[in-house]
Amino acid sequence: MTGKLRLGVNIDHVATIRNARGGPHPDPLRAAQAAAAAGADGITVHLRDDSRHIRDEGLVVLSQGLTLPINLEMAATDEMLAIALRHRPHAVCLVPERREERTTEGGLDVARQHNLVSPIVRKLADAGARVSLFIEPDPIQLAVAEAMGAAVVELHTGAYCEAVQAGHADEAARHLDRLARAAQLGAARGLEIHAGHGITFDSVKPIAAIPELAELNIGHFLIGEAIFVGLDAAIRLMRALMDEARAETAA
Repeated sequence: MTGKLRLGVNIDHVATIRNARGGPHPDPLRAAQAAAAAGADGITVHLRDDSRHIRDEGLVVLSQGLTLPINLEMAATDEMLAIALRHRPHAVCLVPERREERTTEGGLDVARQHNLVSPIVRKLADAGARVSLFIEPDPIQLAVAEAMGAAVVELHTGAYCEAVQAGHADEAARHLDRLARAAQLGAARGLEIHAGHGITFDSVKPIAAIPELAELNIGHFLIGEAIFVGLDAAIRLMRALMDEARAETAA
């Protein structure tokens, strides 16, 4: 699967900065609209039970102010399911979540948590949501995701990106090969393959070159880079690097 690789921009950390002062600024909707203007194909938000990022009411504001599809990341809990069913976002990505973590750590173990996750996948799909599972690039996790009826899996790229950042070339190559093999296997199973977590300008091109990938979801790095160059410039450069990787793969 080659062609344009979609970019989903996660605006969670705009909301995190806003929440630090309790006022209305910076406005996540304004950030989402700027991302759309810069070339984003979708907007991702993570609704946590501690409301550290987007709040429940913020989903209403975003859905009313955007034409781009919204991808809602959330834990596989009854509380989050009720919110998702109420707001009916375009897509829902189920992720692991612990209150004490700073960010999502690792993929959701759908094999071990099958009995918890499977009914939630079914209810979301029945409500018309495109359900994604954020998993490690592992054949067992892919097989279970397919069996659950998920339409999409998002492969956790954190280990690869951390190895790139640390300058560990051999380790990075191993993790990249694992991602590529998982993408190929998942696509063969009929799953749409996304990827995300920890992606930067330095690590994006080898990931984007994996032909089976349909979408990358990137957030923290882009919001951080926006401090120095602006959100528009950060997203446009990421978009350009992704497009370059795809063009090189197709050549």
